[in-house]
Amino acid sequence: MSTSSVLFDAPGPRARRRHRIVAVVAALVLAAILAWVIVTFAHKGQLSPGKWTPFLTGEIWTAYLLPGIGGTLVAAAISIVLALVLGFILGTGRLSEHVVVRAVAGVFTEFFRAVPVLMMMLFAFALYARYDVVPGSMLALAGVITGLMFYNGAVIAELLRSGVKSLPVGQSEAGLSIGLRPAQVLRTVLVPQAVTAMLPSLVSQLVVVLKDTALGYVITYEELLKKVDQIGNYKGNLIPAFLVVAAIYVLINYAVSELAGRLERYMRRTRRASVGAESALLAAGGTAGIGGQLADADSDRTSDAGPDGR
Repeated sequence: MSTSSVLFDAPGPRARRRHRIVAVVAALVLAAILAWVIVTFAHKGQLSPGKWTPFLTGEIWTAYLLPGIGGTLVAAAISIVLALVLGFILGTGRLSEHVVVRAVAGVFTEFFRAVPVLMMMLFAFALYARYDVVPGSMLALAGVITGLMFYNGAVIAELLRSGVKSLPVGQSEAGLSIGLRPAQVLRTVLVPQAVTAMLPSLVSQLVVVLKDTALGYVITYEELLKKVDQIGNYKGNLIPAFLVVAAIYVLINYAVSELAGRLERYMRRTRRASVGAESALLAAGGTAGIGGQLADADSDRTSDAGPDGR
């Protein structure tokens, strides 16, 4: 059987030739743009060694970059944990059998999915500052966490709901047939399978959380993007600072994606092993049960025949 998609025919010689031509043209265009950017930066003096030397000293790292990385990771970690908790609460609420719970969770989810993250950060920052909800030193952090938590919690809730809805109907019917309540079926049967299925999308959303911490720049939160501005004003090398911090973002996001990929593979292996063990136990139990039933039937026939076997 062909490995090509069932929706499209495999490209023929002409189509492959066109694809190669388009790929070469696109690569040449991108190379030309990159060369133009490099030449422009060099003409403006942004690629001179003096612009890059500060990043080889400890001052820039200890005073700016490391605190910026710490601020980004702290805001992202807290926001991710809170968004996961809120997302699972809203997601299970949207799957509830109670109409009122479904309606409230649905309205909450759709509202915070529609509102821009930056707007929520600004609103939370102004609200906390006006009513003195949090200490002044944590005001910007609280605003960033609030915006990221509500938006990404709503997105995770929708991911969970769609993951559960994508499962076969027989999964919930099997749980109900053995006496589980709908809430128990959701908690013990459907949600664990949905989490495994939605893990790639969940990882992508966690990377989005990490990148969206940069919006905290607007409310003066001390994260990586804020440090870029400070380094550029201090050393006069704004473009190199942007490039270095962009590379740091790429490395952090790659590490998060790699870690999540390992977690996903581990969860899938564990689930396959548990399913295999359960199948083996069921098969062994079924064989023993059949053997026991046959032995009981033979015993009944012997007792009915009497002591002389007739």
